[in-house]
Amino acid sequence: MSDSNLLGEFLRARRGTTVPADADVLADTRRRVSGLRREEVAQLAGVSTDYYVRLEQGRERTPSAQVVDALGRALRLDDEALAHLHSLARPKRPKRRPARERVSPRLVQLMDAWPQTPAVVLGRCMTVLASNLLGGALFGGHEYSGDLLRLVFLDPDARNFYPEWEQVAVNTVGGLRSAAGSDLDDPLLIEAVGELSLKSADFRRLWARHDLRQKTHETKRFRHQLVGMLTLHYESMTVNSAPGQQLVVYQADPGSPSEAALGLLGSLAAGDHPHR
Repeated sequence: MSDSNLLGEFLRARRGTTVPADADVLADTRRRVSGLRREEVAQLAGVSTDYYVRLEQGRERTPSAQVVDALGRALRLDDEALAHLHSLARPKRPKRRPARERVSPRLVQLMDAWPQTPAVVLGRCMTVLASNLLGGALFGGHEYSGDLLRLVFLDPDARNFYPEWEQVAVNTVGGLRSAAGSDLDDPLLIEAVGELSLKSADFRRLWARHDLRQKTHETKRFRHQLVGMLTLHYESMTVNSAPGQQLVVYQADPGSPSEAALGLLGSLAAGDHPHR
């Protein structure tokens, strides 16, 4: 996973996924690419084709903010993708990473005070660093219960556990890219992307798209092996005391079957861990 031409790789990937009609470009029968041609992006952005080609090839690496904004409009980037493009054009020095990801005991104590609310703390590459009893029970029983990235792409039960697996996979890879930003030399990220690229064709396909999906809030369905279908809403919050960590909290609609199922799951989990 080389970081030598991140800007060019991102532009090339997003050009390939931009539908010509969405960019007000008339498609013709001779078109050999599914996305936009280089000259079309250049024309839409108001730059020369030669200059745009140099950007994709890595021979030009520092476009102005005005050019980046113009490219963002040409490629129909949303606010998050545009901010990412700016960061690639003006990369910042990566923050120092802790040698080992540790969760604050106070945060663990806080999660344990929520017996009816599943909660987990995720590391930079979606490893489960800590969970309360119900959070552990929600993701328990799988080969990769302690790693939500590998759970999606390597676990044999993933497509059964996540009924909307494709959307979960898209959001998972997009969330990984969004969290990494331009800091792709993180050893944990290199290891995870390397392993998944070798073992999962779906991961390779989605990683190559360069999509970004910041993990903030969403409604997600689970098919749990003990309590059946669960429809849960989650909120993801940054742990300011530990950069790179996220606290993810799940909840069901009050009075819903999912709330009752969560209550049952909590009772089953408490029975397995009576002294917790």
